Amino acid sequence: MAVIRISEADAARDFTGLMARVRAGVEVAIEDGSVTVAVLHTPVPPRRSIAECIALLPEDSLATIDEDFARDVQEAVASHREPLNPPSMGLILDSSLLIAAD
Repeated sequence: MAVIRISEADAARDFTGLMARVRAGVEVAIEDGSVTVAVLHTPVPPRRSIAECIALLPEDSLATIDEDFARDVQEAVASHREPLNPPSMGLILDSSLLIAAD
């Protein structure tokens, strides 16, 4: 992922342009002098542990986790190599601030 470093003043001057770059996949580091004060990037999709995935299975599921489970998962992933188009959920400015995308 490309990283652009920009001053606070430049970021404020062209925030719309800055957001267009973030949407295009660029990570933007906003700096105050030599100190990075914020980093803008597209959100990371949420991840689940295997325990959470198992808990989501319906009670009548026939799924079995056995010695062939890892191979089965690899085969399933390999059979679905088309690109994902996740929904636009917003842009994370830091760990405590989320701005919704339009």
